[in-house]
Amino acid sequence: LGANNRVSPFAVLGGRTQDLKFKGGEPGVKIGDNNTLREYVTINAATNDGDFTTVGDNCHILAYSHIAHCCHVGNHVVIVNACQIAGHVIIEDMATIEGSVGIVQFTRVGAMAYIGAMSKITKDVPPYMIAHGDPIQVRSFNRVGMERRGVSEEGRKAIKEAYRVLYRQEDLNVTDALDKIENELEQTPEIKHLLEFCRASEKGIAR
Repeated sequence: LGANNRVSPFAVLGGRTQDLKFKGGEPGVKIGDNNTLREYVTINAATNDGDFTTVGDNCHILAYSHIAHCCHVGNHVVIVNACQIAGHVIIEDMATIEGSVGIVQFTRVGAMAYIGAMSKITKDVPPYMIAHGDPIQVRSFNRVGMERRGVSEEGRKAIKEAYRVLYRQEDLNVTDALDKIENELEQTPEIKHLLEFCRASEKGIAR
């Protein structure tokens, strides 16, 4: 546990994994600096000896939220009350997850993504997108979030166009849409990250 963290009563950090594959040893949890961990937050240790569940810096994790074994939460992430995050989930920097969201194991939430309350995430949510529902669906791109977090106007415009290609051109499958984004749009850092994230997806991306 790093410096300047605010841990409220009844939070349990580093409790034994609930994974039935646990065979003993000393897995753990690593939490960075300047985080808020409210009442009844639970962050479980990893499953295998020597492995860690991790939370970065400057995160805001609210009451009754659960982060299971082997998850990796980035920096400046907001997780609102009563979110239930299964094992091996990756949440990238500056993502916001509203209340009572359930996230299935081995899924990912991309950087600056915004997840609406009471959603069920069963596929990867790409960076910079707004998603909501059960099943999860991408509804728009996170224009306001990108602006607040200092993404350039050039980067925001590129993501707006990428969203149009990926989610509004119904004649394109995911592979063709990503190829079009790579070949026709300016390759800003945001576009490069979007492409890398989507192409690395093992569970498929939310659409």
